[in-house]
Amino acid sequence: MAKTALITGGAASGKSRWAATYFSGCDYVLYLRTGKEVDKDTQKRIDYDNKEHLVEWDIVTDVYSEPVKLFTDHKFVIFDDLTDYTNAVINEMCPDIEKITYELTKEIERKIIGDITAMYDSIKEIDGSMVIITMEPGFSVTPENIAHRTFRDILGGINQRIANISDEVYLSASGIQFRIK
Repeated sequence: MAKTALITGGAASGKSRWAATYFSGCDYVLYLRTGKEVDKDTQKRIDYDNKEHLVEWDIVTDVYSEPVKLFTDHKFVIFDDLTDYTNAVINEMCPDIEKITYELTKEIERKIIGDITAMYDSIKEIDGSMVIITMEPGFSVTPENIAHRTFRDILGGINQRIANISDEVYLSASGIQFRIK
């Protein structure tokens, strides 16, 4: 049965480690990373599980555009992370954040939600499972800086939409994950 999950939480709260554990023992997992590399603790977890279970994962880094195009026949996918992806799309679509409009904000949100929805649709077609990792901006104060405030508002709106379409949603705090949906 196809399953989609979103895990959210603060920085260094254990989201990536949890996602790697979620697919522990699964073979042929596709790990899509927006950054240059998977963090060292998560990489150690993946390497250990792969060796322990005699499985192999494919890790793709620098994913900043149309991640669904990287899908092949993997039944298990981790997208790490929606926060960096959102930041990259904002920078691409609005290089001068001081000039962002309400309409452009909504266009950015639609693009990102469309990209995530395309990934969810693709994984459901093959009856696979997918985890999206994101940061939770809802615990912070309202930033005075317009760029930070705009980013927080866009990511918050996207997280809400993705949480609504996900089968499961988890909150990660201090290395402990709580299922909230």
